[in-house]
Amino acid sequence: MKLGMVGLPNVGKSTLFNAITNAGAQSANYPFCTIEPNVGMVSVPDERLEKLAEIYQPDKFTPAVIEFVDIAGLVKGASKGEGLGNKFLSNIREVDAIVHVVRCFESDDIIHVEGSVDPARDIETINLELIFSDIEIATRRLDKATKALKGDKSFQLEVDFLKRLIAHLEEGLPARSIEITDDAETEILNTTSLLSAKPVIYACNMSENDFSDIEANAHFGTVKAIAEKEKAEILPICAALEAEISGLDDEEKVLFLEELGLERSGLDRMIQKCYSLLGLISYLTAGKPEVRAWTITKGTKAPQAAGKIHTDFERGFIRAEVIAFTDFMDCGGSMVTAKEKGLVRSEGKEYVMNDGDIVLFRFNV
Repeated sequence: MKLGMVGLPNVGKSTLFNAITNAGAQSANYPFCTIEPNVGMVSVPDERLEKLAEIYQPDKFTPAVIEFVDIAGLVKGASKGEGLGNKFLSNIREVDAIVHVVRCFESDDIIHVEGSVDPARDIETINLELIFSDIEIATRRLDKATKALKGDKSFQLEVDFLKRLIAHLEEGLPARSIEITDDAETEILNTTSLLSAKPVIYACNMSENDFSDIEANAHFGTVKAIAEKEKAEILPICAALEAEISGLDDEEKVLFLEELGLERSGLDRMIQKCYSLLGLISYLTAGKPEVRAWTITKGTKAPQAAGKIHTDFERGFIRAEVIAFTDFMDCGGSMVTAKEKGLVRSEGKEYVMNDGDIVLFRFNV
């Protein structure tokens, strides 16, 4: 999974990126500090995997990984090449989802590129640049579909949908908020490669004081209303606190979070929202050689899940030996006991994988 972190200059984007990835991206109080997209790899926290590692003491421990890309700050006119616009747009095109960092704190010490803190305006600035780019792309596809329609009436649905999509975009609305009426429209939208169709999490960067009473922050309420309208997720976060947390060891981190009244760090909450937003789950493989988490889309069947490990597993799939993680732990972490109790199931090609399945694939090529 690849997440692109975007936002106007000086909203705390690179500070947050540094905190959650420890990748050391440069951070400074002026626009365009981040020129090339910094990349950080983050392990997905999974207590189930850690418990399996305690049981098997594996030679190799491999959690799922998320790649965060800190993309250059955006300004008005990016879709026309202003500032670092072309680079911004090409970088964001490559990610699976967008983490849009929005400034929701007041500070005289940190310059805002627009001179004041206004989350609605900031969100609109970035959304419009994505939408302007999308209108060009959708219009080019509509031109091709219109020409094709002259010789093939089956293109009528595509032409009709693209016209509706362009009208939607021209109202300043992102592609992800358009109403879809059937699977064919979903397919057209998914294959048009639109920036504003990408799933979004609005990360509301607050001050430490505001973070203690999130709902009292008027800026947060503004972003929340926008997110609901756009079918986006929202995540209250404090980049300054995350920076403090990132420098602590595991025990100190737990105590620090408890003092703040939080169960999980901003990174953990962000990852959970990303999985939910993209419809992702993890299945697990366990043994002495390796304990590992594999990320798949909800609804994936066993052979395709096996193909994540190796194409031969999918091609020569015979069956999957499956046990739910909770059932395995109820048996004291013993596969022998689990088999004696009949909890290890033999599943065929139509089995739909569940989150937390512990699996051994049988295959033959």
